Parts: sequence; structure tokens; C-alpha cells
Amino acid sequence: MRILKYFIFAVMIGLLSFSICRGGEIDPRKIMTDVDERYDGDDRESEMIMILIDKKGKKRKRDVNVFSRDNGKDTWSASFFISPQDVKDTGFLSYDYDKTSDDDQWLYLPALHKVKRIASNDKTSSFMGSDFSYADMTDKEVDDYNYRYLKALDVNGTKCHVIESIPKNKKILEDFGYKKSVVFVAADSLVIIRAVHWLKENGRIKYYDVKKMETINGIATPVEVHMTLKKGGN
Repeated sequence: MRILKYFIFAVMIGLLSFSICRGGEIDPRKIMTDVDERYDGDDRESEMIMILIDKKGKKRKRDVNVFSRDNGKDTWSASFFISPQDVKDTGFLSYDYDKTSDDDQWLYLPALHKVKRIASNDKTSSFMGSDFSYADMTDKEVDDYNYRYLKALDVNGTKCHVIESIPKNKKILEDFGYKKSVVFVAADSLVIIRAVHWLKENGRIKYYDVKKMETINGIATPVEVHMTLKKGGN
């Protein structure tokens, strides 16, 4: 299935029945498993606009084409920067392996005619100058986190499950850089429409927010996503 999507990134991308476990409590891990297994198409094409906004409000616009495809339970994606000139022809390739957090990523730098592999200890760094990290560009494994159901909440008219996730071990913490996350899962679409991530250092917090959704080929698809890095506390 081919899906055409239009994204805007700013700095800086059927009703769900309640999952019940014994004791009548909602099972947050079951919800996150449903999110992970949500069908989003077998192959996807995206024309993206990335807008970087600095502290003074100055904006820089980048045009990106993204192609992704499921290869069995694995997924690969390739991003190609079209403009402006300083990033034109830069390429980013990511291969997400099922059941492991050790995904592979490569960045092609046209000015150097060089391909750079993104090492595990570099994945928390900024992706192309945005508030997204390289780790944000990969899928997280459900089994790598402990979950706690916080509450049900209405977000702009959308009923959501609010779930806290904490890395199970130091490796996951170091690879992704978040010591704690709170995600807001839309109950009807299983899309994470909002998230708050506490970084492992510097007392900073990242806010992820889906500003606009569309149904494309019958699939709920975020088409405008903001990621903002701010100073915060514990």
C-alpha cells in the first residue's frame, strides 16, 4: 500500500476496547503492544517540510522525500533532502530490526562524498539540526520498557490513555537518551498524539505533539508534528 503524507516538523515527526488484566486494571503494556503492531501500510512515500525554529524565532525550511517499506517484520526507510542547497542530496538510511534496539543507521554527506554510520553512542545527538534525535527516527521495542498506566484523559476532544514508560536497563537509557517518557495514546486510532520525554542529562525535556491528523487510505496518519526541546526539571 502506498501512502502519500505531508509533514511539518517544528523545533526545534475503530474504537480501542480497554485492555483489562486481572483485578480490573488497564494493562499499559498491552496498549503499547497494540500501538507497536498498528497497521500503517506496507510501503509509504512522504513529501515532508521540515521547519527549524531557533530561540529568536528565525525559521529555516528543508524539503525532504522519505520512502519506507516493511521487509517482513523489519522496516527500512530512506530520506533524501531536496533543498536548500546546503543540505541538498544528503541521504539518511535507517533499518529497524524486529525485536532488537540495535538498529542500523547511515548518513550520506554529499560534500564529503562519504557515508557515515551512526554509532549507538551518537544516536541521541540532533538529527540534521532539529530537536529530533537519530534515536527518535527508529522504533522502540515494547519489551525494553516498564509501563505504568496513569489515567484516561481527553486531549482536544480525543480520548487518550496516558502511559509512563521507563527503560529497563542502562543500555536502553544510553541508546535513546530518555530516563522517562509519558505518552498520550489516542484510544480510537492507537496513534501517539502527544509525548513528554525527560532527557537523561542536562535537566531538559522534549515535547512531541501531533498538531494535525488525516485519514489516508483508511489509515490514521499524523501530517503535522512538532518537537520542542526545553529546559525542565525531574
